[in-house]
Parts: sequence; C-alpha cells; structure tokens
Amino acid sequence: MSLPEALCLSTLDEIAKRGSLTEITGADGGPFKVLSSVMGPDPVGSVRIFSGDTIAKVVYVGIVVPQIGLDSHMVFAFMPDGSPIPHFTLDSVGAGGYMAFHLDLIQRADAGTHMVYNDWAHTPLTETYKAALELDGLSKAELDPRQLTVMSSWMLAHRASEEAFAALDPIVGGYLDHWFSLVEGEVSDTDLAARDARNRGLLFSPDVDKVWAQISRLITEPVAESIRAQLVNNELPA
Repeated sequence: MSLPEALCLSTLDEIAKRGSLTEITGADGGPFKVLSSVMGPDPVGSVRIFSGDTIAKVVYVGIVVPQIGLDSHMVFAFMPDGSPIPHFTLDSVGAGGYMAFHLDLIQRADAGTHMVYNDWAHTPLTETYKAALELDGLSKAELDPRQLTVMSSWMLAHRASEEAFAALDPIVGGYLDHWFSLVEGEVSDTDLAARDARNRGLLFSPDVDKVWAQISRLITEPVAESIRAQLVNNELPA
C-alpha cells in the first residue's frame, strides 16, 4: 500500500471507528461505487460513504491509475447542516513523481467577524500547524486565491518529499484529535446552515477547483458529477 493510500485509509478507519459510523455499501456489499476509467477496462478506484448519529456523512474517494502515475485518496467528514463544527478533510496524493496533501477543518463561519468562533474551532490547531511547516521536504501548493477563500487559515496544502510525507501521521492525528474534541464536546447554538450550504457548493465547484475537469476527463463527466453530488450535501443515497 502506498503512503498516500495508507495515510488516508488509516484516517478514514479512525473516523469510522471513533464516530461509530455505518457504511452504505453497494448492492454487492462492497464500496458504494466502483470507479472505471477511459484508460482501460479495470476498476481504478472506489467511492465509500458512511453515516452516523453525530457525524452526518463521510465520503471517501480513491483513484489509482498507474498508467499516468496517479494515486489519489481523499476523505471528507461532514457535520450536520446546522452545526457550527467544521468539516474535516484530508486529501493525500501521489502524482507525477511527487506526493502532496491537503489537510483542513473547513470553517463554518466567516473568519473576519467571528474571532470567538475561530478561537474555539481553529486556534487550538496553531501549534500543530506550525509544526507541520517546520518539516523538511515540504513546499507550499499553488492554489488559486479564489479557491483559498472557502478554506480555513489553518489549511495545510503542500507537496512533500517521501520522508516528509512519512512524517505526517502526528500532524493529521493532531487535526483529527482536535476535530473530535469539537464533535464530542458542547456546541454553541449557532445558525450557520445557509452559509455552510453556499460555502460547500463553492468548495466542490468545478468553476473554483479545476481538479474536477481532470477527474471528468479520466472517469467521464457523469461519473465525476455523481461523486460531486455526494460531496455538496448530507443527503444519503438509498
């Protein structure tokens, strides 16, 4: 198992176990969706979906295409629509001879006018965030400024050497532990559902994140759109 796959799947397993989640499987009892590609007849990955009483929806997408050197894995853990608790996300990738990752707790309020919210939801991540930046072998990923507006200031998005990537476990663990402290703790009464719906739509918009165009070319646009449909809201498939 590659480093990107191992990091993402171990994180997914921890979320599913700690959150007491149930997997929504396909008709054969396997992953919710098996992905194929224009590259050939063999499956190239899968979509897995989980749900629970506290965590509304978790979506994992893995795509591995050796012919083009792609080894991509992502997990998004979404809280209920009206909750102020950030969504957790980890994206771990091997592509074109390099590795990269994206780690964040996606904010549910506008940072500039919600400092108390920041100090509850994100400020405790600062020490772990700074520890990550001190790792040798990281270089900051080039993201469009417009795309950055739907992420938090504590987001980590970097290319990484193999040595740096192998050292990410405690960083991801630190973000995940803090997230669960919010999930398992007391939540203030805040109506953020409408704001979150707009932000989530933008987060996974092909107009904002150009990676969707690449995914569409690889697994076809209808399949890419079916994956996006699982990410933009908490509706669970039948």
